Amino acid sequence: MIEKIKETAGFLIERLNTIPSTAIILGSGLNNIADMAEDAVILPYNTIPNFPTSTVEGHEGALVRGKLFSKEIIILKGRVHCYEGYSMGEVAFPVKVLSYLGVKNLIVTNAAGGINPCFEVGDVMAITDHIKLSHDSPLFGKNIDEIGVRFPDMTEAYPEELINIAAKAAEKFGITLRRGVYAYMSGPNYETKAEIKALSILGADAVGMSTVPEVIAAVHGNMKVLGLSWISNKAAGVSGEKLSHEDVLKASKSISHKLTLLLSEILNKI
Repeated sequence: MIEKIKETAGFLIERLNTIPSTAIILGSGLNNIADMAEDAVILPYNTIPNFPTSTVEGHEGALVRGKLFSKEIIILKGRVHCYEGYSMGEVAFPVKVLSYLGVKNLIVTNAAGGINPCFEVGDVMAITDHIKLSHDSPLFGKNIDEIGVRFPDMTEAYPEELINIAAKAAEKFGITLRRGVYAYMSGPNYETKAEIKALSILGADAVGMSTVPEVIAAVHGNMKVLGLSWISNKAAGVSGEKLSHEDVLKASKSISHKLTLLLSEILNKI
């Protein structure tokens, strides 16, 4: 694994020259935010050695380096998921490379189903913690000592200082920012009503099929993480409506403006 990480890192250094300290991973339907980057260098995932490529609509698959709201940044335009046939290690590979390159801050975004009955479609939730019930981990295998320790502590995976920055940004623009626990499910099927009930009992406020593998890899690499979920739908059994990915992508159009405003302020504070 370390050989592949070094190969990919070398490729990126040659083409990006300098590596910003902050990176963003854009979730379902949020590609337009990356299109706002100025002086952009765009590298499709399928041109980057060892990078996994997405097969899911709404995840374009490109690494963008440029200026977003005057901040030098790396943007991962879309992500891959375990349900596409990738291991957690492969899903988290881009984050491992960024960590190896010295990126210090990672903002992860995703579409999530609202479990908390107080949440409405279109709300933004700052992730305060997560629940992962699957047995696998992006850290399986020999530890990469050049990146992090064998047994990373996850107590503060989502630092309060970054959540507070997001909260102040939301207050500035009059946006309601929820706080809550994100539950990871592997997908691609949506959850059953019984699963949502169980997750609610465990303390989850929202559920999705991404993000957690990347966050674990980021914490392993001593990166600070801000997680932002946008509530794209009510989870199974909460509203009684059937769920579809097409509806998630449609809902993304209404949330993109909110996230753009939040990021414009957050990026200037971290």
